[in-house]
Amino acid sequence: MDLPHVLLLIVAGFAAGGVNAIAGGGSLITFPSLIATGLPTVDANVTNSVSVFPGYVSSVVGSRADLAGQGRRLRAIVPISLLGSGAGCALLLLTPARAFEVIVPFLVLGAAATLAFQERLRSLVGHPRHMSPRRASITLRVVVFIGAIYGGYFGAALGVMYVAALALILDEPLNRINALKNVLSASVGLVTVLIFAIFAPVHWGAALTLVPATILGGYAGAKLARRLPARVLKYLIVTFGTVIGLILLVRAF
Repeated sequence: MDLPHVLLLIVAGFAAGGVNAIAGGGSLITFPSLIATGLPTVDANVTNSVSVFPGYVSSVVGSRADLAGQGRRLRAIVPISLLGSGAGCALLLLTPARAFEVIVPFLVLGAAATLAFQERLRSLVGHPRHMSPRRASITLRVVVFIGAIYGGYFGAALGVMYVAALALILDEPLNRINALKNVLSASVGLVTVLIFAIFAPVHWGAALTLVPATILGGYAGAKLARRLPARVLKYLIVTFGTVIGLILLVRAF
């Protein structure tokens, strides 16, 4: 890589780390940037998955205050997210990508719409506080597992999808749900790093350029997210999700 490519990846990594911490979807910044440096699509995808993981970890550190009291919940769902992301990685490495590429934009747009119309949907499916503990527990595990499969396969806008779904299930403030999303994203990222580092064509020079930038961006973004009012955070996530979904839709068709 030449100097302009290095600078491009540094800027993209910082921006993506911040976006991932606030809403999710930072891969839509780093993935095209990696392609712009000359990497093939598949190589860019797996290199991107490895590169953004440290940013997820720093997001967890930055939002750890909002994880207080959620230890039992995390112990129940993190193992499920690890299993799901492993299945998603296997899908990426063993199956054609075209069918999933067509479905992904609609999943992302659906997630953004779910969060945007959260209160209306709650009136239809029931508010979380009226949901039985058993039903809420089962639904939470299913959502985490399906999201982790998606995250292992591609992962862009995973945070948007998780926040939208978790907000329907959990009776928690959005900043605590966002912190939970950061942990789940980091869990998915850990599995993708381990699998792709062994079985996929990771370009380590590009990855090592992105990593420090995503760490700084992730920590800064998590701190910013904690200070944002819930309504502002919600609008940001919905906006990011809609933009990302439309970008993916254009790319797919």
